[in-house]
Amino acid sequence: MNTSARPLDAVSRSWVERAPDRLQPYLRLMRLDRPIGTWLLYWPCVFGLVLGANAEGRSFGTWQDVWFLVLFGIGAIVMRGAGCTYNDIVDRDIDAKVARTAARPIPSGAIGVRRAWLFLGAQCALGFAILMQFNWFAVQLGVASLLLIAAYPFMKRVTWWPQAWLGLTFNWGVVLGFAAVVGEMDGTALLFYAGCFFWTLGYDTIYALQDMEDDALAGVKSTARLFGARSREAVLVFYAAAFALMATAGLWAHLGPIFLALMLPMGAHFIWQVRSLKIDRPEVCLHLFRANRDTGALIAAALILAGYLL
Repeated sequence: MNTSARPLDAVSRSWVERAPDRLQPYLRLMRLDRPIGTWLLYWPCVFGLVLGANAEGRSFGTWQDVWFLVLFGIGAIVMRGAGCTYNDIVDRDIDAKVARTAARPIPSGAIGVRRAWLFLGAQCALGFAILMQFNWFAVQLGVASLLLIAAYPFMKRVTWWPQAWLGLTFNWGVVLGFAAVVGEMDGTALLFYAGCFFWTLGYDTIYALQDMEDDALAGVKSTARLFGARSREAVLVFYAAAFALMATAGLWAHLGPIFLALMLPMGAHFIWQVRSLKIDRPEVCLHLFRANRDTGALIAAALILAGYLL
């Protein structure tokens, strides 16, 4: 058994491949060889932090802001790892039937289920220690997100819209980041959260296109299977909704027309993804999915620059 086998969608020649053999299964269980998921969890936290600074009537960039960026960055790595560990424990039988996931540590036998549970507990403990650095309202929101995380692996078994549940879960950082700064919630953060929800619907539909045949054999549901040949049109609708909701949230936050102008590069990036999408080419789908790291950077840049240019 090769305990260091690289999954098909992992980044080639990553630092994980140079780690000691006994550590590699745990690093892969955290998906540290696939950093895109951490970025997609982290960017909504950044959006929430910037919106929170704006709600306080100031530009983003204080020492507290920087410290919160660091805390959320570490938290994104740890909690994305915890979520993936839990997901792999629950999905181990399904993963063994799908070519792209069969080499993951649990279905491949590199890590036993008991050790995976212990590793999950350690990650959750570290994540909770980070969460406790914020105000009590933010702590309560962070704990509430565990309900979303716990239910997510089961959604693909009961609904054609597991991507919608992922959208609710992965973008919780918007409301959590906002609450960490302001200590309460408002409609602007919730509207931006809704925009990020549709962003996730789009990029995770693209991601799920890689597995349509294997998912059908395993009985796994997804928006990619639901829309099939119409997936490009569905992604376009999801991305259009994401842009409209984020732009509206920016106007509600009094970021002004300059924010709309600064969001145009992100809109162009959405259009590029839709035009480039080839639903029968898994390598293209994976490339476009990973490109959403840049989408998040463009959104964050628009929010931060708009705050400085007001």
